[in-house]
Amino acid sequence: MIQAAGLLVYRKAAQAAQAAAGYEVLLVHPGGPFWANKDVWSIPKGELEDGETPLQAMEREFREEIGIAAPRNNLISLGDMKQGSKVNHIWAAEGDIDLTQVHCDSMVTMEWPPRSGKTIEFPENDRAKWMELPVAREKVYGYLAVFIERLAEHLHVGLAEIIEPTNSTLF
Repeated sequence: MIQAAGLLVYRKAAQAAQAAAGYEVLLVHPGGPFWANKDVWSIPKGELEDGETPLQAMEREFREEIGIAAPRNNLISLGDMKQGSKVNHIWAAEGDIDLTQVHCDSMVTMEWPPRSGKTIEFPENDRAKWMELPVAREKVYGYLAVFIERLAEHLHVGLAEIIEPTNSTLF
């Protein structure tokens, strides 16, 4: 079983359009040509390396994908969830990260276009964005939405119903 770990950073929203949107979370957009025109986002996370604990992997992955140390104040376990052959362990922590300081140090090399024999290299994530909880739940990979819901429950905020999710057929 593949193990992965990540961190969902949250903050109080400066202006909340909805009652449930009193908080925002930091999500990342996957890099590369396949994802370039897709509005699907992720929690900064990645697979454990040999000998790493989930907590150590969470800290390393956050630094690689965001470019700064993971905030550790009031770390909240959001539990885990199995997705295919992978188990994702996710934590949450309050923090206010300046998006101008975000940079992804983790690079991916792949053949592109498929079966072309050419390889390209690109950042694992091409940008980060603060999103209000209901928007984040709509735009995050479908299998990660449970972690947005668990954070909302922990923060004692309700999530507005999302009509016609934009990524319901992905993953």
